[in-house]
Amino acid sequence: MAGQQFQYDDSGNTFFYFLTSFVGLIVIPATYYLWPRDQNAEQLRLKSLRRVHGRCLWYRLRLMKSQQSIVPTLKKAALLFGWAVFLLLAYKVSKLDREYQEYNPYEVLNLDPGASLSEIKKQYRVLSLKFHPDKGGDEATFMRIAKAYAALTNEQSRQNWEMYGNPDGPGATSFGIALPAWIVDQKNSMLVLLVYGLAFMVILPVVVGTWWYRSIRYSGDQILINTTQLFMHFMYKTPNMNMKRLAMVLTAAFEFDPRSNKEATIRPTDNIEVPQLIRELGNINVKKKEPPFCYPYSLKARVLVLAHLARMEVSEDLEEDQRFVVRKSPALLQEMVNVGCQLTMMANSRGGFHAPRLVSIENCMKLTQMIVQGLQESKSPLLQLPHFEEEHLRYCISKKYKVRSLQDLVSLKDSDRRSMLRFLGEEKYDEVMAVLGSFPHITMETKLQVLDDEDSNNITAGSIVTVTVTLTRKRMAVRRDLNKTKTKVWQNKSKGAKKTAKSKKKKLTKKKATPAPAKAKQANGNVAGNVSTQSQLSINLNCMKGHKSSKHWAEWEALQQSIQRRERALLETKSKVTHPVYSLYFPEEKQEWWWLYIADRREQTLVSMPYHVCTLKDTEEVELKFPAPSKTGNYQYSVILRSDSYLGLDQIKPLKVTRNLCPISE
Repeated sequence: MAGQQFQYDDSGNTFFYFLTSFVGLIVIPATYYLWPRDQNAEQLRLKSLRRVHGRCLWYRLRLMKSQQSIVPTLKKAALLFGWAVFLLLAYKVSKLDREYQEYNPYEVLNLDPGASLSEIKKQYRVLSLKFHPDKGGDEATFMRIAKAYAALTNEQSRQNWEMYGNPDGPGATSFGIALPAWIVDQKNSMLVLLVYGLAFMVILPVVVGTWWYRSIRYSGDQILINTTQLFMHFMYKTPNMNMKRLAMVLTAAFEFDPRSNKEATIRPTDNIEVPQLIRELGNINVKKKEPPFCYPYSLKARVLVLAHLARMEVSEDLEEDQRFVVRKSPALLQEMVNVGCQLTMMANSRGGFHAPRLVSIENCMKLTQMIVQGLQESKSPLLQLPHFEEEHLRYCISKKYKVRSLQDLVSLKDSDRRSMLRFLGEEKYDEVMAVLGSFPHITMETKLQVLDDEDSNNITAGSIVTVTVTLTRKRMAVRRDLNKTKTKVWQNKSKGAKKTAKSKKKKLTKKKATPAPAKAKQANGNVAGNVSTQSQLSINLNCMKGHKSSKHWAEWEALQQSIQRRERALLETKSKVTHPVYSLYFPEEKQEWWWLYIADRREQTLVSMPYHVCTLKDTEEVELKFPAPSKTGNYQYSVILRSDSYLGLDQIKPLKVTRNLCPISE
């Protein structure tokens, strides 16, 4: 039985194959994932947004970042260097000599495959005379010629060559290892062991441990678990949370603590600048000793948030910290909304459990709008527009115009609007109207039904009520154009139209029904009458059956559409890039997102959990589900749509739910 031999690469040729493959496995995926995207496309996108968003803080920061950043250049240089190494290795491999070739006796004798025996003998004599050692030839070459001649003329040698590729029969199996021989050299054993130990016993455990330690500290939404627990504690402790208390809980998040988050910073100058801001704000309870509200990081974050809402100027160092706090706040407030929903579900499933009031959850949503726009709760939504200041609001709320909201400003006549905003000037007025026209205008349609039930319109005990909400997003500019073309109510009717309508009514009343033909009655008498009544009865029955079947068919279609919507929601992943938010003071680009939920405003409770609509570009269909009320009667609920970015664009639509005692018989 043939033995086995392991051969390391003494010449270094096969190691280049291994090295080329290894470099290729790194360079090719890295190029796909790390190659910088087309900067020209981003520049064109920013250029298209300049007319509306040119004054926004996030827009100016993005322009500065794109001009100053050298990261894309460094990425390109590193990837190009990797490709240069890969191509150099590939060229080196292509020039290597083949060390392992299949043994072919015809090539050794310089004969064509299939040469006759006489040709083989003749060629052997010629080569023997030339390479025989006694004639001054090369002994190694002569041995190869003799071996090739034996393989082609000796029957046993020929069989060995055909079966094993070697005239001498099976030899030792050789395994080539594409590693240089110095790696297993005894002289280098300690160095190799040291490198292996350092790589697999120190570096790898440290990297995996660091990743694991960081990952277990965060939830799926990249919020610190300690922060989620903090929110849950205070929302359970304070079910009815006002805006001031909510800001304190928000800024107590561990994301703002340097011990938990390295992005947060505490500067030596904070001891001077933060107290100065506190004196300017004048509405901060500094003496409150309840932890963690009394901790320095929490107090600093609270001061920065309140200064942002008041649109106060701060120093450069504090401005950098303020941008960090403001940038983190919307995600933290979304986590507070989620915590409030979890506590509500726990209260519904258990007895004696305090659920947060509806006002607490809605305050979280409203505070998100305030932080994105940099406005206090009592301020007018008109201050979201550029060039609007506090002293300008008196022109809007005057008795002549009575403009208090964005919708009022849109619905105003163009001449009145120009007259009211004459303090702006022509250029600023055009900019304000361009910004106002980009704001979203949402139309909301609701449909209430009980899916997976025989009667989708009958709400009974134990049924799950489904409210399908269709949201359609248009721009405020479209609404303004519609207001221009809309006809007035008093212009729809005229005296002539009234007269024609009356004359038509008179003519219709004078017109008599045509009598039925009497020929069939004369010919058949009562038989014809019975036949006609039977046919009329069958027609009525068929109509009733058709109405019933069409009703069931409509319910079946609704059920199938609901199933298809669920399947599409599971299979397709929609982009969360919708429309950029116009925000003068928010430090990063934000997309328009919405909260949609059903609430009982009389009882101050949630009926369905808030659904975060993150994919509304043009039209979106959302299903809100909730269990039917336990008692019979009529219930007045509200379908509420809230923006997480704009103030004054919330919508509330009434929803009447009738809980029946038992299924209605058909």
